[in-house]
Amino acid sequence: MGMSGLDYVQIGEKFRFAKTVGEVDVTLFAGLTGDFSDTHINEQYMREKSSLGSRIAHGALIVGYMSTVSTLSIAHIIHKDDLEDFPVSAGYDKIRFLRPTFLGDTVTTTYEVVEIDREGGKSLAKMECTNQRNELIAVGTHVMRWARKLHQTSGTPA
Repeated sequence: MGMSGLDYVQIGEKFRFAKTVGEVDVTLFAGLTGDFSDTHINEQYMREKSSLGSRIAHGALIVGYMSTVSTLSIAHIIHKDDLEDFPVSAGYDKIRFLRPTFLGDTVTTTYEVVEIDREGGKSLAKMECTNQRNELIAVGTHVMRWARKLHQTSGTPA
């Protein structure tokens, strides 16, 4: 009998991902998503019109870092031979952007497992993103669902 990935997930486990947000990151993200808001790509506009004084990263880019750290959280589990299920992101709850992320900021995203729901086949994690000044810039909850694998039948393929 195989194991569920949730058998390997532990409340209190923490994972981290850190990345400095550069000019290229924001420009490529704008191109990938089609979000060419002046707040992200027009430095002059932000200097003249915004109280922030400089361009900021897309909030969805920060959510991308949340996704990265969620992947790191299951990397030590997914290739175990006895698993009968596999992880899929079921989404994010209560994401809030508390402060802007400026180009040049280093964002550290922490992922902490806070709840395991074996009956529901999922785990919840608290995510916090801070900048290099240790200011909280974004928070949210990630839901990881463990889905049953399809079992192949024995015999020759048709």
